[in-house]
Amino acid sequence: MSTEPPETTEETEPGTPGATPEGGAPGDGGALAAEGETESRDAEGGDGKTASPSEAEAELAAQRIERERIARRKAEKDGPISSGGKLSGKAADLLAAVRAVESGTKPAATVFSEPGQPRRPAPEPVSRPQPVVTADAPAAPAPETVESVRRVLSEGGAPEALAPQVAAALGEGAEDQLRADPWQLLRVGGVRPEQADGFARALLGAECGPDDERRGRAVTVWLLEQAALAGHTALEMPTLTAALVQRGVPDADTAVQHTLAEGEALAFQDALDEPGTPLRRDDDEGEDEERPVRVLVGLERYALAEESLADGLARLINSAPKQDGSAEEWERAATAAGSAVDLIRAVSAHGLVLHTGGEASLAEPAALLHTARTLGLRAWAATHSPLGRARFSALLSEGDQPEVPGVVTVAGLLSGTEGPGRDVEGALDLDLLVVLDAPQLDVETAALLTESLPDGARLVLAGDPAVLWSAGPGRVFADLLAARICPQLASRRPDPGPLGELVSGVGIGELNQVEAPGKEVVIVPVRDAGEAVHRTVQLVADSVPRAIGVPTEQTQVITPGHGGAAGTRALNAALKERLNPGLGRFGGFDPGDRVAYSPAPGRTVPGQVVTADAEGLHLSCAGETVVVPKERVDQSVRHGWALTAHQAVGARWPAVVVVLPGDAAQTLTRPWVYTAFSRADRHLSVVHGAEQALPRAVTEIPAKTRTTRLPVLLKPQVPSAD
Repeated sequence: MSTEPPETTEETEPGTPGATPEGGAPGDGGALAAEGETESRDAEGGDGKTASPSEAEAELAAQRIERERIARRKAEKDGPISSGGKLSGKAADLLAAVRAVESGTKPAATVFSEPGQPRRPAPEPVSRPQPVVTADAPAAPAPETVESVRRVLSEGGAPEALAPQVAAALGEGAEDQLRADPWQLLRVGGVRPEQADGFARALLGAECGPDDERRGRAVTVWLLEQAALAGHTALEMPTLTAALVQRGVPDADTAVQHTLAEGEALAFQDALDEPGTPLRRDDDEGEDEERPVRVLVGLERYALAEESLADGLARLINSAPKQDGSAEEWERAATAAGSAVDLIRAVSAHGLVLHTGGEASLAEPAALLHTARTLGLRAWAATHSPLGRARFSALLSEGDQPEVPGVVTVAGLLSGTEGPGRDVEGALDLDLLVVLDAPQLDVETAALLTESLPDGARLVLAGDPAVLWSAGPGRVFADLLAARICPQLASRRPDPGPLGELVSGVGIGELNQVEAPGKEVVIVPVRDAGEAVHRTVQLVADSVPRAIGVPTEQTQVITPGHGGAAGTRALNAALKERLNPGLGRFGGFDPGDRVAYSPAPGRTVPGQVVTADAEGLHLSCAGETVVVPKERVDQSVRHGWALTAHQAVGARWPAVVVVLPGDAAQTLTRPWVYTAFSRADRHLSVVHGAEQALPRAVTEIPAKTRTTRLPVLLKPQVPSAD
């Protein structure tokens, strides 16, 4: 590993692991906070697909259709409540369960033992989602509604600029809703409880108090929304009530009960299995055994999506895949596929297969796609980002392999703007779907994708389990790997060279010094954030193009956060001044600016400004033209010379400069470092000011935990593959 920048001979600090722990492992206090301002937990984060505004709207419309379908199916289900099912609305029943958990009568174990072999349920008919049609943009709030809301906001001392957002969130009668319940202001993104409290005091006067039922409900929902931003699909009751107490809610249990009674959240009780405790069969006689449970509360949209995902996965696993080609044909194709032999054999016999590995392992899904097409299957691959789509398409065309069409983005596939389209029943018109970048699937997207597959289809989820998880709630790929309900194939193809050696070590918790004779890895030590910005600009504009041979436009800067003295905002301002100075006459942008375009919350597409006119800002994103209307530029376009690691997931660049300022020490984790370092194809420069925080993050700080229900929901439906 080179310890000097390409243009200097400065020495650097050794990046050896094993730093003394400071404060021990992170606690549970961060469970409700988004993973800092550091990542894409706002509308700027995550990678996505190149999309015009109408395409983003089509994706949102598809999600609405799916949620409505899920809700209808759930409403039709009758019968007694089983473990993991929705609780009754009686507050006494809920409170009794909570007290049992908290008192220790039913210990809330956190480690599940493997259950006995459940009986395979009979397949139930599954209604298919209807074909997606492009939706018109949602109608803007009426001017009179916005004006009436503005008056209420002014009266309560809140910023009048929030009026359009409040009117859109509350709809018709927004003024009356705000006057009746001022804490509804929390439904607007970015508003915090203390700000809503001040607004309520100004409107209600002496009637306002911390024990107000309306406040308790609003803060409960707000906390669940914050938890979703941090990746949780639900929260355990003790965690939620503790957070409510921290927010000044005097009777947290009652606040949760009122929220459930109003239908603003759902409660669940999930049975936990203790070692040595046999499962009770449905036909066993006698009283039910007391079993430990955990009580969780979550927002309806994520709860229903997680249950729908479990149902869809069970359908794929429990149904025989469509027979295209004989067993002998599959075996001959597998034998000739090199390292992909085990993957092809598994896919031939199973409806769901998981495949793990780094960048080099993509050759195996590529071989699978070629084999499936040869056998006559309608096979498609879907990536998380348009850059990933281009990379995998190029891989499919390497060597003597014929060009294979059929690589799309997940968002384009679901919205209907890319891919095979849907059949008469509304299912995707395909036999095999290979989803790359699978760790980036959030629970809603995964549910919509799984439920859109026809009976007999095969689904392969492939990706690197060491990268950052999805920007949206859930940890679908990690949950499935842990559940062990289907074949799992780990690629034996290592990423080559010094970069591959460095990244592989980070993945197992080791920060190794590697030999980099071609300056594939360079460490650039800095003393403070100001020097970090200066050296980053120097690397991008001069050193990397001159010493490494990678042009400036092919070099990407990655930093932990948007804010701070060396965050994306500061770095982008400095890089623009050096690389493309201008007056920024259109919303701060000029032709030639590199940008990060967010067509939908949680997704980012790198692009470049082409021009601007009365229609809006014209961008070139992965070879496609996007026009962003004037009114959407502020919300959906940022400068993009510097990105966060979450925004960079799913893409790779010839050269990457990772900036680690001293104020980023508290935000670094092993998955963050792994993701940032592994975005580089040929060269990685690390602008290092975090001192021992970097090796400590790699060796001691794994992925932040997320509370999800998917493993519990899958247990009664799918037998373990072990």
